[in-house]
Amino acid sequence: MKILVTGGLGFIGSHTVVELQKEGFDVIVVDNLSNTSLHVLEGIQNITGKLPEFEKLDLRDKAGVQYFFKRHKDISGVIHFAASKAVGESVENPLLYYENNINALVYILQELQQKPEASFIFSSSCTVYGQAEKMPITEDASIQIAMSPYGNTKQIGEEIITDTAKVTNINAILLRYFNPIGAHPSVEIGELPIGVPQNLVPFITQTGSGLREVLAVYGNDYPTPDGTAVRDYIHVVDLAKAHVIALQRLLHKKNTAKVETFNLGTGTGSSVLEVIKAFEKVSGQKLPYKIVARREGDITSAYANTDKANTVLGWKAQSSLEEGMASAWKWEQKIRK
Repeated sequence: MKILVTGGLGFIGSHTVVELQKEGFDVIVVDNLSNTSLHVLEGIQNITGKLPEFEKLDLRDKAGVQYFFKRHKDISGVIHFAASKAVGESVENPLLYYENNINALVYILQELQQKPEASFIFSSSCTVYGQAEKMPITEDASIQIAMSPYGNTKQIGEEIITDTAKVTNINAILLRYFNPIGAHPSVEIGELPIGVPQNLVPFITQTGSGLREVLAVYGNDYPTPDGTAVRDYIHVVDLAKAHVIALQRLLHKKNTAKVETFNLGTGTGSSVLEVIKAFEKVSGQKLPYKIVARREGDITSAYANTDKANTVLGWKAQSSLEEGMASAWKWEQKIRK
């Protein structure tokens, strides 16, 4: 079975390609290389012994997407990662996010709806919940008004998929995940942000390696135990494995609805200062940081209730925060060399 992974050279995408190939799937990767490097292909090959098929394509190019599907009629399923993903950047440049995250999704679904059947896994996010009223967050939590254009594109994306699945042969699973961290244990692939990182952990590791002078902690006046924002940090390999399980569920027709939704997290919330302490423990060094003003679009707290994924998918996160930080630090040390 051939599986299309869009954004497959990105952080989560590349780890998912590894897990797919381990399970015997043929994978074709599409990526526009806007936030990654072709070297990731080599890392995937070194881990799995197999080089996935690759095409450079910007999914905002409708004609390009049409031509791609015309040439690849044997695709059985799609895992759609390709999207811009930084909360802060989306506040500053909302139209980029609406164009990239919505148009690409629509163009892919337009091609899939022409197939007799199609399986579609959507890379969604806990940002769809906005600031949830209750912790931990279940899949039944009400969808609040999005706190950022990025979060809004994930809400809109879920709605587009749900509406499309009702009237087509597309079956979909929406995976709402929390905060992916870490790197593959082989240290062949990991998070590779281009420019200044938008996520906490690569900013921590870059500061630890001396590439950044000091870590900015956005706000210490949140209503949390230590005043810093709380998130659910999940190891990227755990996350990647969940995508493969979800895809197999659709391919084997075990889904009980046209569109299913699952939270993917550890079920534990950790504050920014706790993440810093975890890094200091695994690295054996103090991290320079400073408290700055809150960042627009950020919420106070978000961590998952994972009961549904645990029971229905039979999936559970295995790695701890410290294990995630240790692998992220090993990866950082490797790429700095």
